Amino acid sequence: MLEVANLLLPTLMALWWPFCRIMAMLSTAPVIGEGMVPIPVRVLLSVVLTFLMLPITKVAAMPDPFSLAGVVAMIEQAVIGGVIGLALQLTMAVVSMLGFLASSQIGFSMAQMNDPVNGQQSDVVSALLGLVAMLVFFAIDGHLVLAGVMGQSFRAWPVAGGFGPLLLETVALNVGWVFSAAVLLALPIVFSTLVVQIGFGFLNRVAPSLNLFSLGFSLVTLFGLMMLVQVVRFVPEHYVQMTNQVLEMLQQQMRMAHG
Repeated sequence: MLEVANLLLPTLMALWWPFCRIMAMLSTAPVIGEGMVPIPVRVLLSVVLTFLMLPITKVAAMPDPFSLAGVVAMIEQAVIGGVIGLALQLTMAVVSMLGFLASSQIGFSMAQMNDPVNGQQSDVVSALLGLVAMLVFFAIDGHLVLAGVMGQSFRAWPVAGGFGPLLLETVALNVGWVFSAAVLLALPIVFSTLVVQIGFGFLNRVAPSLNLFSLGFSLVTLFGLMMLVQVVRFVPEHYVQMTNQVLEMLQQQMRMAHG
């Protein structure tokens, strides 16, 4: 029994560090890290990916998991995996913010419903765009992209090898890009509803006796839905472009770390 334990302990130690990084990435990654995916499923996927990536995660000196160096290495792997997942989550955040801006301009934000994906209330436009983003994610083999990025990260940032603060800084600075991309996509809807509201403002000066609030609300919703139909057609294309931009950012950080 002691000999079996001595043989299994190095293997378990070699599997533990990649498991921490992969589990952290899957917990923050788009679609897979959502609340609709049960935690046991993410754990099972992490175990499978850990065994598959074992040949590229070998390190000469593994720290003792029960020592201070082992705890630091575990936190380090969780930070690297979490940051990579959050970086890939930026494109999904753009789509979610686009849905919120569109629904607030159209008037659908007043009708909230329970969202089982995020575990909170959301409007119907955000739920629709989120479903479109999920379909595009699997259509472009996003799950395979996650595995590929994770495999490359073990070469750029090996276990117990540390990671540069530039990775955290780059991901944090790209949060502003999320706001700008969402506003640019929602600009046609915002502009069309603004024009309708300004027109009804002038009409109210001409005919104050009309009940322009109820009439204007319906027309704003109608014009907003017409512009939303035009915008939704371009969401998959922009989602792919934004995903490629995030992947290029990660590749640049990996090249800097590996070089």
